[in-house]
Amino acid sequence: MEIKDINIFLEYFEKVHERTLRVIKCIPEDKINWTYREGKFTFADIIRHLATIERYMYAENAQFKPSCYPGHGKELADGYKEVLEFFDKVHQESIEIFSKLTSDDLQKKCLTPAGSAISLWKWLRAMIEHEIHHRGQIYLYLGMLDIKTPPIYGLTSEEVRDRSKN
Repeated sequence: MEIKDINIFLEYFEKVHERTLRVIKCIPEDKINWTYREGKFTFADIIRHLATIERYMYAENAQFKPSCYPGHGKELADGYKEVLEFFDKVHQESIEIFSKLTSDDLQKKCLTPAGSAISLWKWLRAMIEHEIHHRGQIYLYLGMLDIKTPPIYGLTSEEVRDRSKN
């Protein structure tokens, strides 16, 4: 999928982001700092990482600036409410930056933190893949805790099977 129009991209991105937020809201408040093993991302770490990588890497690179990713530590936001507010706040900052991009900008090359030159539209597409990757991680963590999650598009695989012709 080539991104030629920033408004169409942002409409799609917001739908992806809404699905991620729907899963994040399944995290119980008392589990925000839970992880399956010491040294691995907690729920809060994943949420802060999604927020900061979007804003301080992808959005900075989208302005043809270098990444200024600060990591995902508790110093950014600590506590359930604070982490979700941080997630929303920096996402809005990113959207504001992305909404200023032109069709010409999307065709320009930006420099990734690895030093690779890539068309900006491809870099934005990678941002969505990155968010979806971490959404899957949140689904897995919630499954490990036996916490019910919403089906991504309205039906579970069992419901699709039951409604399918065999």
